[in-house]
Amino acid sequence: MKDAQACTGAFLLQWRRDQLQRGGRPVDFDWLLDLSGGVSWSALQQLRIDPDRTIHIQCSLKFLEDQWIRHVAEAIPLQHLVGSCPWRDVELEASPAALIPRQETELLIDLAVQRIGRQPIRRWADLGTGSGALAVALSCEWPEAEGHAVDLSSAALSLAWRNLQQCAPLHRCQLHCGSWWDPLQLWWGQFDLVLSNPPYIPSGQIAELDPVVRDHEPHLALVGGRDGLDSIRRVLANADAALSPGGLLLLEHHHDQSTAVLDLMQQAGLAECEAVPDLQGVLRFAIACRPGGVIE
Repeated sequence: MKDAQACTGAFLLQWRRDQLQRGGRPVDFDWLLDLSGGVSWSALQQLRIDPDRTIHIQCSLKFLEDQWIRHVAEAIPLQHLVGSCPWRDVELEASPAALIPRQETELLIDLAVQRIGRQPIRRWADLGTGSGALAVALSCEWPEAEGHAVDLSSAALSLAWRNLQQCAPLHRCQLHCGSWWDPLQLWWGQFDLVLSNPPYIPSGQIAELDPVVRDHEPHLALVGGRDGLDSIRRVLANADAALSPGGLLLLEHHHDQSTAVLDLMQQAGLAECEAVPDLQGVLRFAIACRPGGVIE
């Protein structure tokens, strides 16, 4: 049952400690308590100061307990159990159809805004859209621009469409089923901004991933071939032709691929190739542009 209930802070804190005895990380449990139970981290800290205070939970403790047990026992991602994932300033639907949006990927949007500012762009693309997280953010940042989101998975595209309808209802984004640039040939040479978070995990490292990722997220969105660069090569192969003059390309890649990705960008004829770190200082992103003009 997901019926709401109330209890004292002391009771909830002891119940939380009991659940953590089953295993798992406290930070993950508190995320579940927030997203499913409606008890924020700050509210939880207030209970430590005033444990006699009554707290209202938007679902039953039994419901939360069952979700936590499944997460610990079966390594099911909490986002799949809850069915949603907060990302930037929206709450996206999450499912096994697509990769769960990661916090570091939010920086792709921040970097795009920093480079382009608020000047208008005519057309953007999100290659390998998955859940549609980047497409949603791009639609919100540049609502007047025409957007194109591409994915090889029809299930992922259905998820992306639902997220666009829910989180960016006035979007001007078209969804295309296909491989990277292939469905977009009609607009080649006209993309002012392109973002991609492609599969980049080397195939030999998949078995080493956390079971939460390895056993429950689509390998289509994870595996990047023997060296992890297969999809990035596919994106860069046609980038110079597909971007508009001066058009920007921003890629996310594996933590140890920065030098290789910059070399591939230069070989593809792109200019102003630059490595950018994530919040932990790891070179996680690569930016380049097509030479020959500026976005107007």
